[in-house]
Amino acid sequence: MSRLRAVVAALTLGAPFVATAADITRVASSFEDDDPFGMFIDVGVELTQRRTKIVRESLPTEAGGTREYANELWYRGVDPRLNFDLAIGISRDVELSFGVPIVFQRTEKWDFIVGTDESNSTILNNTIGNNCAPDGGPCTLPSAQPLFNVPLETLRGGVGNMRFGLAWAIFNQRNDDTKPTWVVGLDYEAPTAAKLDPSIPTDTEVDNARNIGDRVHKYTMYTALSRRIGIADPYFKMHYTVPVRGPGFYSNCDQKELSPQNLGRPQNCGINGWDRKATGIQAPHTGGVTFGSEFHVYNQPNRKVWLDLRAITNYVSEGRYYNELSGALRKLLYTGDYMQMGGQLALKAQVNDVLTLRGSGMLLYNTDHVLTDEKIGKDVDGNGSVDLTGNPAEINPNFDFRTDFVSRRFYATESKDFRLELSATFSF
Repeated sequence: MSRLRAVVAALTLGAPFVATAADITRVASSFEDDDPFGMFIDVGVELTQRRTKIVRESLPTEAGGTREYANELWYRGVDPRLNFDLAIGISRDVELSFGVPIVFQRTEKWDFIVGTDESNSTILNNTIGNNCAPDGGPCTLPSAQPLFNVPLETLRGGVGNMRFGLAWAIFNQRNDDTKPTWVVGLDYEAPTAAKLDPSIPTDTEVDNARNIGDRVHKYTMYTALSRRIGIADPYFKMHYTVPVRGPGFYSNCDQKELSPQNLGRPQNCGINGWDRKATGIQAPHTGGVTFGSEFHVYNQPNRKVWLDLRAITNYVSEGRYYNELSGALRKLLYTGDYMQMGGQLALKAQVNDVLTLRGSGMLLYNTDHVLTDEKIGKDVDGNGSVDLTGNPAEINPNFDFRTDFVSRRFYATESKDFRLELSATFSF
């Protein structure tokens, strides 16, 4: 869910603002002729839910057949949080901002899809070992060993990563009505939250349940434009987030002593070619485009009502991070890239010259993507090929023969994110 907060905050509460422009181009401004100091305080509650159908691939038994997918699980993740954001004008049309979320109780649940149960689930009836022969061939267990129990539920919560931002309104329609409002900015999410260790079940370690951090620096660059035309205020925004691993980042190899069964070849952890950088978290790059318009449906001095309708498209790159199966398999998983497409509807009302209230609902559809896709190995000795038999040290310690082999991988399908938000803005 660390990988799901970085994308959404850049689209809404994390966006900068300008006083008379659309929310997405709002910027706190100071040293104006009529206003020497500008500041915004945003306080909001947010509820985000992701619901995903998890299927498992299998190869056809007949030659030339198409790949098949067996229904396994419904996943539901619920993330309620309190967001606090402060924006201060440090110059004319230049803003410095700070934000921090408090996650009340992030809940993840896995349950069988209708038609799947204890008798036919490949999760409960698994007979493949995690650490097979060096050649990667099948290793059948004498009896079934479940990958994890179903149904399953985990609970986490705590203080999230702090965010710092700098925004500049290059043009401001308020000052020059011949130009649109154009904002450029940089947001920095610092790895301040305590590191999440997915290998420790939350029901056995209370302290770990408060750890929700990914220990990754995230730098988000963005630009946004808006232009008031009559009652409409159309806008456009582009953003891109670059992740950089911070100190103490998590690697699945950190659990090789505690939970070696979660790794395919734990003995390769730390040897040549498989240091913590190679086996650790690889947070995804994210980018997207947002466009829409605010509509001024009621406009009186210090009493205004806006309707905000926007379309959202995001791209999430591949990477190894916490996804919809990590809490169940208790490790970071290499995840395929995917697109998010959807929209948001918001209603905003200015109560007086200090207080503005806002409520919104957002729905995003996530395209189908693989959830367990570790590469089996890499050419460590430089002979031009991955030699699993002659040089087992080339096998990726993260590779799990139970879940990463073609015909055993898990996929996310029919995945949707739904978000509700209520916030209050105090303007000074």
